[in-house]
Formats: sequence, C-alpha cells, structure tokens
Amino acid sequence: MELSTMHIASLVATFIVTLLPGIIASRKIKSADDYSVGGRSSSAMLVAGGIIGTIVGGAATVGTAQLGFNLGLTAWWFTLGGGIGLLIMAFFYAVPLRQSGLTTISEFLVGNYGPTAGFFSSLSAAAGIFFSIVASTLTALHLVTSILNVSLLSSAVIIVFIVMGLVFFGGISGSGMAGLLKIVFIFATIFVGGLLAYNYAGKWQGLHAVLADYPWFSLFGSGVQDGIYSLLSMIVGVISTQTYVQAIFSAKDSRTAAIGCVTAALIVIPVGLPSVMIGVFMRITNPDINSIDALPLYLLTYLPDWLGGIGIGAVLLSSLGSIAGLALGVGTMLSRDIIKNVWRKIDSIQLLCVGRISVLLVTVCAVVFVFYHLDASVLQWNYLSMALRASGIFLPLTFAVFFQGKVCPKAGIVAIIVGILVACFWEHIFDSEINGLFPALGANLLVLLAGLFYGRGWKISH
Repeated sequence: MELSTMHIASLVATFIVTLLPGIIASRKIKSADDYSVGGRSSSAMLVAGGIIGTIVGGAATVGTAQLGFNLGLTAWWFTLGGGIGLLIMAFFYAVPLRQSGLTTISEFLVGNYGPTAGFFSSLSAAAGIFFSIVASTLTALHLVTSILNVSLLSSAVIIVFIVMGLVFFGGISGSGMAGLLKIVFIFATIFVGGLLAYNYAGKWQGLHAVLADYPWFSLFGSGVQDGIYSLLSMIVGVISTQTYVQAIFSAKDSRTAAIGCVTAALIVIPVGLPSVMIGVFMRITNPDINSIDALPLYLLTYLPDWLGGIGIGAVLLSSLGSIAGLALGVGTMLSRDIIKNVWRKIDSIQLLCVGRISVLLVTVCAVVFVFYHLDASVLQWNYLSMALRASGIFLPLTFAVFFQGKVCPKAGIVAIIVGILVACFWEHIFDSEINGLFPALGANLLVLLAGLFYGRGWKISH
C-alpha cells in the first residue's frame, strides 16, 4: 500500500489525538481500583467509550469488510449481534452487576457458587477473550506491515508499544476516552466511505445488476445455522465478557451503567454496514485482491488523501484499541482473580503493578500466537472467542443475577466445567454439524435447572 505525505500526516495526527487521553489519565491513577474501574466514577459516555473502544475493533471494521467481500450482508452479524447483546445487558444485567460493587465477573460468580467457580470461570473467560485479542492482533499486524512496509517483527513491536500507550498507563479511563475519539474518526471516514461506495456501485440497481440476491444480500448468506450461531455467539459472548462488564463496574451508579450500555449499542449496531458495503464494492471492482485488504485499500484509493489517512488511522486504532481493552480485561482477571488469591498480602500499589504487567504479557502472547496463524480469518477467531467465553459463563452468570442465592453452588460449578468441556470437545467427539456452543448452553441449562430445583428443596427442608 502506497501512502502519500498527506496520508501519513493525517494518520500521525489521528494517533496523537487518540493516544493523549491515556497518557493524561495515567496521572490520576493511584490505585488498582483507579486503573481497573476508574474509581467507579465514570459517566455514561465514558462507560460507552470503554465498551465501544473494545468491541469496535479489527473484526467490526477490517474483518467485517473481509467477510463482506467474500459473502456480503451476512458479515453484519458481528456488530448487529454485539449491539443486541449490549441492549440485553443494559436492560437486564447492568443494574444488578453495578450494585454488587465488584470488579470482575468471577468475583460475582464466587459470591454465588464459591471459590472454585471463580477459578474455572476465569479460565473460560481468559481463554475466550484471548482469541478476540488474537483476531484484532491479526488485523493490526497485517495493516502495520502493509502500510509502513516493515517486517512482521517490527510491526509486532510497534503494536505492543501503541497498545501500552492506549491502556497500560491510563487503564479503563484512558480506554474509555480513546474509544470515544476512535468512534468519531470511524463515523467520519468509514461511514462516509460506505455511502460513497454505495453511490460508486450504482446504488441498489447497480448492485443487483452484478450480484445475486443470495448470498450477497441475505443475513443468512453462509447458511441459516451459521447465521443463528453468529447472532447467538455475539449476544451471549458480549454478556460474558469481562471488559464490557468492567465498564459497567466503572460507572458512578447503576443508572449510568445502563445508559452507557444503551448508548454503546446504538453506536455499535450500524458500524458494520458501511464496512460490508465497502467489502462488496471492492469485490465488484477489485475481485483479485486479498480479502483482508478490502477496507484499507478502499480508504487509500477512493477517499481524499487527508480523509483516507484519518480512516487508516481509525482502522488501526480500532484493532489496537480492541487489543488494549481486551488485554485490560484479561489482565484484571489474572491480577484480581488468580494472583491476588495466591499472593494474599498484596497491597493496592502492588496489585496495580501486577495488573499492568499482566496486560503487557497478554498482548505479547497474542502477538506470538498470531505469528503461527497469519492466514486465518479475523471473524473466525472472534466467533470462537465469543462461544468459548459464553459456554462457561453466560448461563451461570444469568442464573446468579436472576436467581441469586437459589441455585445449589455445586450445580453452578458443574455447569461451568461441563459447558467448557462440551464447547471444546463436542465437534471432536461427535460427527455433527451442530456447533459446540449450542450443546454447551444446553448442558449448562440442564445442570443449572437441576441446581435451582435442588437449592429450593434444600432451603425448604431446612
């Protein structure tokens, strides 16, 4: 990819403007709570920014355009399902979670099912989120290498340093402010680009003249089961993700948390559509390109240089901001749910240091993992991530929220373990086309319903 001087200047300016909030926010970080949940004083916009900064990443932009290039409208499921998940979280989960005054999902599950549940839920969540980090890292590595014309190793070093600037110093507050700035740049470039692509393609009549209704204009272009799986995995995955719940925990009160979730949802849902349109347009006009290059090549080729540079900066920041936010979630779980329980005499300052080191290690591990999977699909890793974290957390968390204290703790633990095992091994043991997420949730439900019945019976008999 060839960048003009104007491309580079506007890209650099975009990065500077977005990275400054994290550096400024770092001056206010005095404790682990300040770092992880912003001192529990975030406004609705900061809550929304923290969520948007993570969920609108490489998958929502480059990955969606990539799948749009290959299959069309079915690529919209990622942001559509994510937005629906956030709405459900706002109306049913935000208030009880914020009122708990906790910091991680695992802490909430421990309060209902005991310490063992915390360990296994942390394991499920960390593994699942890690694959989302991998997806965004894959996008970022490819973009940095292509745009700057540097080696993969140099790109990896650049990615790690920028991620540290986004979240390492400023924590959740820096992530929230960067997320708000990032979405402004995305709306100013990718939405404009999507509208222009629609016009360049001849609008609705022009698109239909060269592309068939199926699969290009169907949400189920890759099959009904695949579409349902994409939607369900996004909904349950969002609700089960530490980073999004962590943004809720950072709100100044439960009402603010709910408003922040709704705001994020209304922004996230439409974000995927212009990326799909750009992918489809590039399929029509440049069918021989690498599909993952569809969005960045469009921004550099079809937009004015100054706007294209901002767009490339926004896309890169989408991937890097997602890595940063997700790494913060994993780092928080590792430091609070595992290390803090092992190192019981750790104080707040030490916990802050451990949290920052955890963020750095998670980011480096994701970069190393991507080096061995450079040709994978971005959305493939994201859907796997959502399913893995949901299989061990979604229903146990849901029952803990709506039936607090009524489910037998042992049933909660068994449900978490069984869900993880079924999700991991279903397709390897059974020769079935059914995705492992569905039987994992089914197994969760059966165990938890039995635990609910047993728990009630136990209370009555005593």
